[in-house]
Amino acid sequence: MAETASHPAAHPAVPAGMTVLLAAACGLIAANIYYAQPLAGPISAGLGLSPQAAGLVVTLTQIGYGAGLLLIVPLGDLVENRRLVLAMIGVATLGLLVAALSVHAVGFLLASLLIGLGSVAVQVLVPYAAHLAPEAVRGRVVGNVMSGLMLGIMLARPVSSLVAQLLSWRAVFLVSAGVMVALALVLMRALPPRVPAARLGYGGLLASMGRLAAGTPILRRRALYQACLFAAFSLFWTTVPLLLAGPRFGLSQGGIALFALAGVAGAVAAPIAGRLADHGRTRIATACAMLAVAAAFALTGLVPLGSAVSLGLLVAAAVLLDFGVSANMTLGQRAIFALGAEFRSRLNGLYMATFFVGGALGSAVGGWAFAQGGWALAAGIGAALPMLALAYWATE
Repeated sequence: MAETASHPAAHPAVPAGMTVLLAAACGLIAANIYYAQPLAGPISAGLGLSPQAAGLVVTLTQIGYGAGLLLIVPLGDLVENRRLVLAMIGVATLGLLVAALSVHAVGFLLASLLIGLGSVAVQVLVPYAAHLAPEAVRGRVVGNVMSGLMLGIMLARPVSSLVAQLLSWRAVFLVSAGVMVALALVLMRALPPRVPAARLGYGGLLASMGRLAAGTPILRRRALYQACLFAAFSLFWTTVPLLLAGPRFGLSQGGIALFALAGVAGAVAAPIAGRLADHGRTRIATACAMLAVAAAFALTGLVPLGSAVSLGLLVAAAVLLDFGVSANMTLGQRAIFALGAEFRSRLNGLYMATFFVGGALGSAVGGWAFAQGGWALAAGIGAALPMLALAYWATE
């Protein structure tokens, strides 16, 4: 692909400070999608939403994010990347401010759409990091950036719970809006420009995504692998809080927030997976990631629920699950980013959108399974999902 003379891919290596900045940016932006999840109750009560409609607080953020993956992220192959990232951070900041100041449910729900839509800036930054990195270390760089993204996802829930407990739920969105403004100012000064060579119009860009999906077997395969694993991830984190708050464990919201911190340890998998991919070990690392996710659910059934030992096993399962999902996500992105610089953003949008649907289905199935058969049914389905992916992996 022809790049502008200022394109940083010509540099022999990515400075460590740039990698840290991109990782931190991804984490801070991705966290916006998840702040509202543990606050759905107080937000809906404060805005007069019925209990039946409380789920919209989270759902509309996810709808905005999903729309952005398909409609905004592909623009990374068309529009100067730094400008696109800053514009989307601006959209997210506007959404955060409106959410913090809303006094009616409709205003907050519209703000949730904007938060989700703007937060796709993170999925412009990940291919941007791949453009920065030379081929020999691309997996390592992408893995390091993805570790920041995963930390943001995993820390968002406990952080928002803590801030809401100390101040209010509105403070969560106000503080994040301030962080986004500061981040935008830093990125404006620090990011080198990247001007794509593509000369397609926007309509042609979107139309080309169908051809990419149909004509790129490795994209379809990696996206379906991650859809299965992310469905298991979403199922786990949808149902475990219900289990922990129930009569067998009786944990408070503070205790559940502390439990959620355990999963942060799984973020170390992303840079490890990136290095393995750089050394040509993607296939075996993929199988190990799938087995780790299946083993996480199996761990929870070793002893009866309710004891201190079973709580410890749930913590170990959370770490192992997040480790496997993080690793496989990085392996998938490393594989699709190697296909070509000129359509990296479109590939990433398709990849993320596919497994995002898997995550949404996992959450829905998890809630149903827990209501019908408790943790045993939910965990059984959770373990089956990575084994389904492993069966597909065996056909490579």
